[in-house]
Amino acid sequence: MEIKIIERILAANENAAAENRELLDHNHVPALNVMGSPGAGKTSLIERTIALLRDRAPVAVIEGDIATTRDAERVAKLGAPVVQIATGGECHLDAAMVGEALANLDLHSAGVVIIENVGNLVCPAEFDLGEHRKVVVASLPEGDDKIEKYPLIFSIADAVVLNKTDMAGLVDFDIKRFRSELDAINPKAAFFEVSCRTWHGLDEWAEWVAPRAVA
Repeated sequence: MEIKIIERILAANENAAAENRELLDHNHVPALNVMGSPGAGKTSLIERTIALLRDRAPVAVIEGDIATTRDAERVAKLGAPVVQIATGGECHLDAAMVGEALANLDLHSAGVVIIENVGNLVCPAEFDLGEHRKVVVASLPEGDDKIEKYPLIFSIADAVVLNKTDMAGLVDFDIKRFRSELDAINPKAAFFEVSCRTWHGLDEWAEWVAPRAVA
């Protein structure tokens, strides 16, 4: 019985994800699903992306959090349209939640939609939201063993952004080991070393996002 219930949940999610993708495609707006641990710098990366793409591909944002609207408030201060999803305890977003959020965004004026998933390296990997690209944000303070511990989310990523590189030398993190483990399970993933604090590497990241934003 439990297996059948799980299958129904996943099937319903897949149907909703397909509807989201159809809506986005109809409006020629790609969507990125940004995942990662709490504190990895997902919101900071989105803030920098908004600034870098403002004149080329305006960013609209869907913010997912268990509680508070703090991240949405940060995005709103930059003038980007943003819709908050409060999951009420759920550890991930699902396609139905995102569908409701998309209905409250003006997709005609958006160049790209960025969905910030709930901070978690497990549950978000299981749910298609209707996005076109999956992005995982990691950071030096988390340690260099995350790929080994959470292989699924890294194996499905279209891009991995390693944030807080300005802390190299202050924390124990072997970037070569991290990159080697990523290449072993997902050699096709784009890889970016960035610092949202110093803006290091963010131009390359924006160039990766931009072609998808105008496709």
